[in-house]
Amino acid sequence: QIDYSIRKNWDTCWVVDPVDGTKEFIKRNGEFTVNIALVTNGIPALGVIYVPATQTIYFSDVENSQAFKADLKSHNTPIEDVLKIAKTLQPKHGLSATVEVVGSRSHMNQDTLDFVESLKSQDKTVEIVSKGSSLKFCLVAEGKADVYPRFAPTMEWDTAAGHAICNAVGLSVISKETQKPLLYNK
Repeated sequence: QIDYSIRKNWDTCWVVDPVDGTKEFIKRNGEFTVNIALVTNGIPALGVIYVPATQTIYFSDVENSQAFKADLKSHNTPIEDVLKIAKTLQPKHGLSATVEVVGSRSHMNQDTLDFVESLKSQDKTVEIVSKGSSLKFCLVAEGKADVYPRFAPTMEWDTAAGHAICNAVGLSVISKETQKPLLYNK
């Protein structure tokens, strides 16, 4: 049993989600991930998202503003080889005429649909890209989508690694209620 009163005093902790996208895992569509984040003083400092089905890894170092993606040949690829083949992530800069909104494959809700309609009312063409798990953060960080709105409840282990990857490339992950970055290890 964990004494959570002690946990609240930790300055640094690991946030791990061993299977993010449980519904995607059960459906066997390959859109599930393993998420690991190092959180310091409530802020994600490092993030790793691994996609076992495609042997793709995303990782970041927020302090040095670096995020990468590597397509591996094996689950057992040595870290030295991962670093050699990793490509720098580059998000889009500014919105184009078509706004690519990445949404949840299993959790699309009315708030998200309303968000899409609000973009359309601004004379934007909207394309919805559906993905499962934390892959939605990765798509925005690598420039394959413009925005990932999430209006349904979520847990810290679902967002911490993706948050770190987005922060490392200069993107913000904010709370709709507070309009401030999410905090972890609360």
